[in-house]
Amino acid sequence: MRRDIQPNERAFTSKEVAEEVGIATPTVRKYGQILERNGYEFLKDGDRRIFVQSDIGALIALRDTDKPLDDTAKDLAYQQKERLEGSNETEISTTDTYEHLPKDPNQLKEILMFLVNELAAAREMNGQLTNDMSQLKITVSRLQQDHHVISSTIGNSAQKTQAKIEKLTEQQKNHYETLLQQEIQKSEFLQKEIQNLRDEQKREWSSQNDFNKRLEQAIQKPKEKWGDFSPYSENKMPI
Repeated sequence: MRRDIQPNERAFTSKEVAEEVGIATPTVRKYGQILERNGYEFLKDGDRRIFVQSDIGALIALRDTDKPLDDTAKDLAYQQKERLEGSNETEISTTDTYEHLPKDPNQLKEILMFLVNELAAAREMNGQLTNDMSQLKITVSRLQQDHHVISSTIGNSAQKTQAKIEKLTEQQKNHYETLLQQEIQKSEFLQKEIQNLRDEQKREWSSQNDFNKRLEQAIQKPKEKWGDFSPYSENKMPI
């Protein structure tokens, strides 16, 4: 049985421990099972574990260890065992001390006043720690909210940037398609102009050929007309 629990020590639920340590609630249960498997003792309410500050320290040690979890759990169980044995010895020595309390009422009164003052100081310290924990939880909550806002802002900025990129890409695509269409039209126009020039050239060549043929025919006609008077004609006139 554990004897290292203080009378007014605060108990934590698994959910509170998860928030305190910064791990998920299922991970708290997993660490608790590993610790118990290696000999660590928890306070229990039925099957439900009740955590105190020393248990939170053990969970943090498991969270931050570089060794296998079972090895670290064995070390923590051994440390707890030594702490419990020391607590038992302290309880025995305290019991022996009660037997040696002074019989003088004034001395007893002084001792009781000292204990009352110490208890009041401890309560005040516990109150201050509780307030500090509350402020810490508020700070963590605000940090989580700020993180959410920052994440949302970054997400919105990324979406806007992506939208701008997509818009620019679409504009570039449209511009390229427009230029491509213009080039196609220019190419078709040039091809038509070239074809027109070729047709015109063919007509010129045809016209020139017709002219050359007519010219050749015109040159040949006088020869045919005066062929009888040629010196080489067989029908010569007598001298």
